[in-house]
Amino acid sequence: MRIGRYKLRLERRLAPITGWGAAKISILAVIVGLALFSILFILAGVNPLSAYQHIFSYAFMSSHGLTMTINRFIFLLLCTLAFILPLKAGLWNIGMTGQFYFGALGAFAVLYAFGAVWVPGAPDPGLSPAIVIPLMIIAAALCGVAVAAIAGFLKGKLNVNEIVATIMLNFVALWLVRYMIFAGGPFMNPGGRSESFNVAPSACPPLIWGVPFTIFLALGIAVLLYFLLAKTKIGYQIKALGHNPAAARYSGVSPFKITLLVFIIGGAIAGIAGYHYFGGPCGAGLDKIQRNFYLIGDLAFYGIICGLVSLGNPLAAIPTALFFGGLTVGARDVQGKFHMAFGLDYALLGILMITLVAFQFFYRYKIVRMKKPKGGG
Repeated sequence: MRIGRYKLRLERRLAPITGWGAAKISILAVIVGLALFSILFILAGVNPLSAYQHIFSYAFMSSHGLTMTINRFIFLLLCTLAFILPLKAGLWNIGMTGQFYFGALGAFAVLYAFGAVWVPGAPDPGLSPAIVIPLMIIAAALCGVAVAAIAGFLKGKLNVNEIVATIMLNFVALWLVRYMIFAGGPFMNPGGRSESFNVAPSACPPLIWGVPFTIFLALGIAVLLYFLLAKTKIGYQIKALGHNPAAARYSGVSPFKITLLVFIIGGAIAGIAGYHYFGGPCGAGLDKIQRNFYLIGDLAFYGIICGLVSLGNPLAAIPTALFFGGLTVGARDVQGKFHMAFGLDYALLGILMITLVAFQFFYRYKIVRMKKPKGGG
């Protein structure tokens, strides 16, 4: 391909791409994705610049939008971390949705065990938050582990494709939640509505400096994962397996143990995301498993996008998850402001995933600009 006096051609990269080089490719992919998404605004008769201005001003500058952004950020960061750790081992955890659902069920199972099937207007059962809240988090993490360990075992022991296994487990979780809150299951709202009972006020943790305490839990997990990957022997083995499985086996790394380990940790983190979203912040409808819970699960896939953009770095995942948290919150609000069709945020998810996957091509190839020789054809 020629542009003016220059000729462009593709060349295979001889050396692995650097961290900053990969970051530039990811950032460019996001910019291209947003540019492509602008076509939907144009087709709807909306100025893309006005739409994006509203998205970010609502998400980060309005009090209501910022509260939603923080809640979404915590959720996305946990889902991203659940994706990143297996990715470092060369594995794709596409099951954050299922692990997140199982985690929510585990948290509500604790309330059910305490007899706290509560609805607004009923007397508060008077639970001890110092006991119930830690138990809800532990149960959520263990339930996330239980479902993720299935995929880890199948991959590590029988070499079953982890993408297929985790996607199938997502559907198992989806229908199990549906039964538990819709079809006569024990977590149904006593009022008869197709949703779960509410978290009792005594089991709702107070805000810390105006934000849910789960934000400190998520940030702490990010720091711990960074330390695990950068400073420990296990972290080295995880990265070695992801970089060169054959060499890792030769050096004594057990693919089965590492595979099972990363899925167990990832499942625990995703399970905690289930506690956060349905039982952590409370208020604003975030104190029960809603009727549209299946739509919330789809947002877990943004963890894949954030993981790819942050290049598997747990600390880089923090600003990435915050950015995409605000983007999804603002995209949902812009629908109402400009009277656009429902599902704008999911369309954005799809476009960004496609562009990020497409731009993976440039991890292996680069465009080289060559000046045409004078008098050349």
